Amino acid sequence: MPAYRFEALDAAGKTQGGLLEADNVKAARGQLRARSLVPLAVTPVTTATTDGTAPKFRGRVFGATGLTVWTRQLAGLVGSGLPLERALTALADEAEEPRQRELVAHLKSEVNGGSPFARALATAPREFDEVYRAVVAAGEQSGALGAVLERLADDLEQQQALRAKVTGAMLYPAIVSLVAIVIVIVLMTYVVPQIAGVFTSSKRALPTLTVVMLAISAFVRSWGWAVLLLLGGGITMFTLARRNPGFHERSDAFLLRTPFFGRLARGYNAARFGGTLAMLAGAGVPILKALQAAAETLGNRAMRADAMDALVQVREGAPLASALAAKKRFPGLLAMFARLGEQTGQLPLMLQRASNQMSAEVQRRAIAAATILEPLLIVVMGVVVILIMLAVMLPIMQINSFVK
Repeated sequence: MPAYRFEALDAAGKTQGGLLEADNVKAARGQLRARSLVPLAVTPVTTATTDGTAPKFRGRVFGATGLTVWTRQLAGLVGSGLPLERALTALADEAEEPRQRELVAHLKSEVNGGSPFARALATAPREFDEVYRAVVAAGEQSGALGAVLERLADDLEQQQALRAKVTGAMLYPAIVSLVAIVIVIVLMTYVVPQIAGVFTSSKRALPTLTVVMLAISAFVRSWGWAVLLLLGGGITMFTLARRNPGFHERSDAFLLRTPFFGRLARGYNAARFGGTLAMLAGAGVPILKALQAAAETLGNRAMRADAMDALVQVREGAPLASALAAKKRFPGLLAMFARLGEQTGQLPLMLQRASNQMSAEVQRRAIAAATILEPLLIVVMGVVVILIMLAVMLPIMQINSFVK
């Protein structure tokens, strides 16, 4: 049954708004009059676009945290025995943001119209990716939608926690680096020329360090804008070049070969791939479809290409462990646990254990790197500031010694 957004006047003359369900606009207006309301405007909010998708919104309706919370709420309602339609109604009524209310109302109308829940989610691909929909479809087919949604919420929380820990570990060094660069630029473009200009009028030779600092300061003031322009242009050209699939894959492959960030990216992507594959296989999704969906979650294009090659090998009859072991970009731990899972018949459990271990390793490396970088950056910043101060103080000391 379609949903409609309405504005109406109550008996006191106050404007009320909200959502209601009706067969058509006329029926919606009749419902409002039955509630002693005078309808001002009744507009459909669940009409799909011409390509069969949900109504478009500016920006995503659900953030990472919002989607996790919504999935957990839906899992709790469905798991307690509430029919899916009533669960969606409850979530639509409890939604605080109008856009969320409209999206959930759209999903409910699709389900009421006879569409499976996974197909209803497919009308909003920006909110619910392929992995999300595949897990929901498997839950509907197995009749355990509530349990599958709980597992999906757990997986979303684990991914969000891993991303937050890695980002948090790298955030402080990034802030310190940015502050250090700003301080050095201010010193070199304003402080050093102001102070050192006092000594340039004298005919005495300036210390070498002061001469070097003045030359760097002059270069920054004269050509700093050009350097920034070249840097911005280079970043823009690199971003545009990465729109080419071939260049994108080659640049991601190069990233994997770097000493620190390569291992971090390799572990992060492999942990996400293993966790997604474990969740899909545990939900009953066929292994080929699970492999394809898990490969789509990989942000690194080089590892995604390897995962798709592994999919081809598995389709041709090769064991999953052998297909993953042949791809050296994936950690050997993932192939080892996949082999144990295939031998024991507990592939989802073993893949999840591999994902947990790789996630823990990524977190440990990120925190260890941040622990080392923090004092190192402070020391480097201190050395640079000391050199600038020496460049300013040496001429003063020279003049004092000359006066004496």
